[in-house]
Amino acid sequence: MSLYEPVFRHVLFPAYESGLRRRNTLRYLHEYEHNQWLPHDEIDALQWRKLKQLVEHCWNEVPYYRQRWKQLGLADAGDIRGPADYARLPVLTKQDIRDNFEQLIAPSYRAGLLYKTTGGSTGEPLRFGYTRESYERRIATMFRGYGWAGARLGQRTLYLWGASLTPARLPGLKDSLYHAAFNRRMLNAFQMSEGRMAEYADAIDAYKPDVIVSYVAPILKMAEWMLANGRRLKAPQRIMTAAEALHEPQRRIIEQAFGCPAYNTYGCREVMLIAAECEHRNGLHLNADHLKVELGARIDPSSDAAPSELLITDLHNYGMPLLRYANGDLGTAASGACACGRGLPRLASVDGRKLDALRTVDGHFIPGEFIVYIFLAASGIKRYQVVQRRLDALDITLVRDADFDESVLDLLRGELRKAVGTSIDCNFVYADDIPLTPTGKFRVTISELA
Repeated sequence: MSLYEPVFRHVLFPAYESGLRRRNTLRYLHEYEHNQWLPHDEIDALQWRKLKQLVEHCWNEVPYYRQRWKQLGLADAGDIRGPADYARLPVLTKQDIRDNFEQLIAPSYRAGLLYKTTGGSTGEPLRFGYTRESYERRIATMFRGYGWAGARLGQRTLYLWGASLTPARLPGLKDSLYHAAFNRRMLNAFQMSEGRMAEYADAIDAYKPDVIVSYVAPILKMAEWMLANGRRLKAPQRIMTAAEALHEPQRRIIEQAFGCPAYNTYGCREVMLIAAECEHRNGLHLNADHLKVELGARIDPSSDAAPSELLITDLHNYGMPLLRYANGDLGTAASGACACGRGLPRLASVDGRKLDALRTVDGHFIPGEFIVYIFLAASGIKRYQVVQRRLDALDITLVRDADFDESVLDLLRGELRKAVGTSIDCNFVYADDIPLTPTGKFRVTISELA
């Protein structure tokens, strides 16, 4: 541990966060660090107390919910007597938010609301509001979740994220000083290309971070480049991945290249960190004392093993509450307790986005993760993307490696047809690269079907 780390964590950051900014982040962090060790049933009871208060608030102050629930025959908020009743309330979709934006705002909180907009991977950005308390609590749960993997405040951290690689100039100097105080360096993942890999590797090696925080796609591309070119860097203590699902084959490549464990985290812009792995990496602990996360309808009702839609409620956003919000992601629940002793429930896996699931002619869904495993057997391919624009066809873009052989197309065609049906056409095209989405993600599969 460097000398700076404890000074930052115990002196500088409290002075900045609690003193200068007058935020309650550290008080909430202390609360959440206590909550995580409560027995599972006590966390459930705590969650319901918070949820019940939020439901009462929505009935009294949020026009959208009061009107919608009255249409269902509810006389007042007291008709929602427990989690089972709550689970029967309507799901809130992105379109519902767009269509009813003003009616979702509590008038008494309107003046103090903060606003964000999602990147809109479907081409339709989503704007939403949240309170200052909700924001401070989100930061606290992020610090707690990263801490489960051993990533602590004040550690030397490199972010492969959305910032400049070049030296900052005014007004960027202020940002550089801010990041330097937090003992972190920002590299712009969006500007990373095959031709600049060595430059990025040099920048990482020169900084010698204890922790790397990155979108999955760019850290995976860097790992593949390192292995292909025999490049070694001073190993960080850990890598934290974010923004998209980390599949096990990808984790193995990253760990082999960087020589350290990689941890999976899961969040979305609407609520920030939802779940993260602890030191045992046996599923992702849900922030159940901060969020209500439900597993809704299975993506394929005919399969008991199919992942389910995730429905999320921020228990502390009283300004623009999003209750049972379907953010478009899929997950699978974990069973049993974790060896770490935390009472927080877990997701066994985050299975990508509902929009990334492929459909078969007979109506079944194939999660994008399944396609990842199909391509494990294919040599000579650096990257790939499978797009479904018609029910009876897949368009597959391949970025070829030096040892690519055309015969691999027959192998892939056969494996894909096993998954989605023998009548489907597999159309292969070649490209020099496959770009990330505007939000820094890489989508292995894309469904453009209605």
